[in-house]
Amino acid sequence: MPVPLAFVSYMGAMSITPGPNNIMLATSGVNFGFRRTVPHMVGISTGCALQLFLCAILLNLVMARIEAIHLPLTLAGCGYMLWLSWKLVRSPPPGRVDAATPMSFAAAALFQWVNPKAWVMVINSAVLFMPASGGALSAAGELALAALAVNLPCIAIWAFGGDSLRHCLQDRRALRAFNLLMAALLGATAIGMIVGEWPA
Repeated sequence: MPVPLAFVSYMGAMSITPGPNNIMLATSGVNFGFRRTVPHMVGISTGCALQLFLCAILLNLVMARIEAIHLPLTLAGCGYMLWLSWKLVRSPPPGRVDAATPMSFAAAALFQWVNPKAWVMVINSAVLFMPASGGALSAAGELALAALAVNLPCIAIWAFGGDSLRHCLQDRRALRAFNLLMAALLGATAIGMIVGEWPA
């Protein structure tokens, strides 16, 4: 099955727009540089691709139970985002940034399983772009590889952008203000998702 252009467009739009992953990548780029952020980026893309592959294979099971798991998944993901936001607030001052470490490949890959935006992207992709008949395994594999190929360059832009800001943020106060702004954005994203998903 050739990967449809619509899928590439959808995955690109979902990957490049602001969200928890991209906020964390920009912050990591500022604090650790592009090279040290590469495992974080590859972990995100690999985690999303694996998540898409498994969701596409188990689509019927997921769709049957999605309502039951949606709110707990959102709360878990948003709770983790709030914890990451708190870590950004408490990040070390510029002179001690080397004592901190960027997110690892494994942590970034695992984060996708509690990231509400990743779930929206993956489930929509599985629903919209998996063929109704034919080889589910090969079709899911093609979608996952295409997701990896589209997602990685899109999110790299955020890490590169953060890395490019490093020279502007050498001042202790400027870096502190940037980290606080990113923490506030991440926290606001989490709270907004909780409010939007909470039953009326």
